[in-house]
Amino acid sequence: IIRSLPLAVSKVGLFVNASPSFIQEVIAATGLDTVQLHGEETPEFCREFRGRVKVWKAFRVRGAETLAKLPAYTEATDAWLLDAYVAGSSGGTGKTFEWAHAVAAKELGRPIILAGGLTPENVAEAVRQVQPFAVDVSSGVEQSPGRKDPAKLRRFVAAAKGSGP
Repeated sequence: IIRSLPLAVSKVGLFVNASPSFIQEVIAATGLDTVQLHGEETPEFCREFRGRVKVWKAFRVRGAETLAKLPAYTEATDAWLLDAYVAGSSGGTGKTFEWAHAVAAKELGRPIILAGGLTPENVAEAVRQVQPFAVDVSSGVEQSPGRKDPAKLRRFVAAAKGSGP
């Protein structure tokens, strides 16, 4: 599938606490151009992939304590995905976080991918406040767990596009 995609489409692989060798194998086998890391990866871990692929590091935002970790990742990553903190979860919880933290994170110089509880009803306001590089949605456009609702997806995309600068 990946090889048939247009060059302009990012080929992103999502990993949670995977080993560097596994990630390298997947990159080599699939032609990914971006890795999205959702685990406890350190800046050193992230640096292993810089230059070969883009590195998007996910952070579960708990407030100022999360923002304090970000500077260490500035040179190790290409973008930060900010999601809501929910104990025991790596994302996809449908919970939002205080978007002011995403605005503050932008000042550190990395593009922000905004996630966490985004829906067709709130994405326009989220984009207006944060002006992220991208938005990430999962449960906010589902008709049931794991099943996307095409009508919700269309409304989400329209709302996100209609709220840009």
